[in-house]
Amino acid sequence: MTTQIQETTERLVGAPIKRVEDPSLIRGAAKYLDDLRLHGVAHVAILRSPYAHARIRGIDASRAEASPGVVAVFTGKDFEQLNPLPCAWQATGAENFVVTPRALEIDKVTFTGAGVAAVVAETREAAEDALELIDVDWEPLDTVTDAERAVEGGAPQIHESAAGNVVMDWTCGDADEADRALADADVVVRQRLVNQRLIPTPMEPRGAAADYDPATGSYTVWMSSQAPHVMRLLMTAFVFGIPETKMRCISPTVGGAFGTKIFLYPEYVLMAALAEKLGRPVKWIESRRENYTATTHGRDHVTYLEVGAKRDGTITALKAKTYANLGGVLSTIAPGIPTTLYARMLSGAYRIPAIHCRVLGVYTNTGMVDAYRGAGRPEATYAVERAVDLVAHELGLDPVDVRRKNFIQPDAFPYDPGILAGLSYDSGEYERALDRALELVDYDGFRREQAKAREQGRYLGIGFSSYVEICGVAPSAWIGTTGQGWGAGLWESANVRVHLTGKVVVTTGCKPFGQGHETTMAQIVADELGVALDDVTVEHGDTLGTPFGYGTYGSRSAAVGAVAVYNALQRIKAKARRIAAHMLEADAEDVVYENGRAFVAGSPDSAKTIQEIAAAAAVGYDLPPGDEPFLDDTSYYDPPNCTFPFGTHVAVVEIDPETGEVDLRRYVAVDDVGRVINPLIVDGQVHGGIAQGVAQALWEGAVYDENGQLQTSSLTEYAVPKAEFFPPFELDRTETPTDVNPLGVKGAGETGTIASTPAVVNAVVDALAPLGISHLDMPLTPERVWRAIEQAKA
Repeated sequence: MTTQIQETTERLVGAPIKRVEDPSLIRGAAKYLDDLRLHGVAHVAILRSPYAHARIRGIDASRAEASPGVVAVFTGKDFEQLNPLPCAWQATGAENFVVTPRALEIDKVTFTGAGVAAVVAETREAAEDALELIDVDWEPLDTVTDAERAVEGGAPQIHESAAGNVVMDWTCGDADEADRALADADVVVRQRLVNQRLIPTPMEPRGAAADYDPATGSYTVWMSSQAPHVMRLLMTAFVFGIPETKMRCISPTVGGAFGTKIFLYPEYVLMAALAEKLGRPVKWIESRRENYTATTHGRDHVTYLEVGAKRDGTITALKAKTYANLGGVLSTIAPGIPTTLYARMLSGAYRIPAIHCRVLGVYTNTGMVDAYRGAGRPEATYAVERAVDLVAHELGLDPVDVRRKNFIQPDAFPYDPGILAGLSYDSGEYERALDRALELVDYDGFRREQAKAREQGRYLGIGFSSYVEICGVAPSAWIGTTGQGWGAGLWESANVRVHLTGKVVVTTGCKPFGQGHETTMAQIVADELGVALDDVTVEHGDTLGTPFGYGTYGSRSAAVGAVAVYNALQRIKAKARRIAAHMLEADAEDVVYENGRAFVAGSPDSAKTIQEIAAAAAVGYDLPPGDEPFLDDTSYYDPPNCTFPFGTHVAVVEIDPETGEVDLRRYVAVDDVGRVINPLIVDGQVHGGIAQGVAQALWEGAVYDENGQLQTSSLTEYAVPKAEFFPPFELDRTETPTDVNPLGVKGAGETGTIASTPAVVNAVVDALAPLGISHLDMPLTPERVWRAIEQAKA
């Protein structure tokens, strides 16, 4: 037997190691859902409603059934026995208001793109061709697509169970206290903010396939999902009413998600049901247009903001009323985004004594809205960071000074902002990140350049965003029992096995879709066990082969999932010390474990390697009394708190007054995500996040017409940015480890998206300040900016 020993003591955690996943992705060898080949598979196409609001009087599928290659056609009535999909996060407990999708809609549709019939055919082309042959007798109904108008008298009633189209009327904070603080303030700034609807646009659209085994009554469902264990739980317990043991969910390589692949969708349920009815495997792959109409969207808030302050810039109160458009039906965790993840983060990085937020969750005749990268925190940060700049503008103060004056100070941590319902910010040095950003951007130098430019009639602007976000969302005692609306904990799991040869296999309940789990988790294992990185394999995405886990979102994979791996490793190392002590005829208390070797303290020359220990554990015939064979441990980690990354981002822009075009000249980001496992991967996450956040500020926006037709239903109309739109991003970090977990990690996947949007908007408004402009709603397209300039001049 040959063993491979990591000779160096150099630590891998903290090293910028290239991702081990990338070669298969770059070479096209990775297996996505559409690469799945099942023997005898039939292909599914879904007929989607062309109306945003209509009753279904009847469906005639006879012509489609006679079409060449068609196996069968199904409508919603064929699946009446299945329950509607569950809404797993009900922020107010008002279950009677909750309306969710079905596998196929039966009587009524409430958004364009809802599925009403499914064609199963021998080829995908035959299935899609037959869709045109299905005749539906529609009764069109009046529509409403605007959340504010939907709650007004006279608006069309979308669901009878939700009077005035209100899903939830939710509050946090003390309204009376906020009103008193506003009344006592030296100045009160009021502003209506629009956080427009976005379409997430992952590289890979959704897909699903299924097979059914009549001998065992078991389903196997493949899906492009961020959380396969959660999908199994929701489908078996709430839709099919069968034991979890009767369904296996597999998520292969996922080509991006940004939150949209967390949720249970009708198509996943439909594929399982079709496979059972037909007795053969079925497969469905979403088109890009389907992805835009039938997959969840993000954001879509209208907020009325009131901010009170003293004349020196001290913020004394913040009050918000937010209309959150949740679409025509509720997605899996839709109510949790504008409540727990938005309203509870409205303190931002600041000491604000009085905060109150009221959220009206509203049904409209639009597509479902749920988590999109950042999920509630971008909306909260936008409101808070615009509020700071609005106060600075009103009082004639430098926005940097207003931030500095209101920051939570380092000695105040752990800090309770009063609206987190039992949690506290873990750690932070907000001013240090701001100071580093000012240094990098040469703030004083920029202001001098800006003054000269204004004399020349040029519009230069600088914008700041000093954000804090909530990551590692998991604590069961908080999210499951304090009225947050989620009916379970969000702990995470990991299994670590050290095989006879010393090779290590990790299975995790997390599910990557581009974050680099296979690299970062392997770095932790290699460091803790002292093995080579190449000797570690990380597996995920199959409910049959991995311990139950809640999946990947909310920047929780490191702060929760990787900590489960770390905890399992500590128990494996403890067992390895006991076995080594037995092999060395020593007391276990006298044995130390370092860099892949166990030895009696002071006698490293007589060490046993992890490979030798693993071999002894595997053969099992000479072990310490009471120890079981094999080095294998499963850990379930439920953290005591969330983590709270922070930082300051700075955008520098120049605006062409003749066209309104915004040129992003510089972008500086100083983030603090706690301890960094792999800086190369973190930088990549920040890059992608900045691009998405800037895109919301300047270009992206989903648009419905008054009839509920999505006008931005393809990449021709929806403005996803190109790389050439951006300057080189200038990244830096401070490091304030958290004490929430033993790794000190906080989370990095969403920082860029959260921070960048208000930084860019603040920069544009700063550039236009000489014209008296204090606010513009996103996206800040050339036309919108040009019109604002012309109106200001007039």
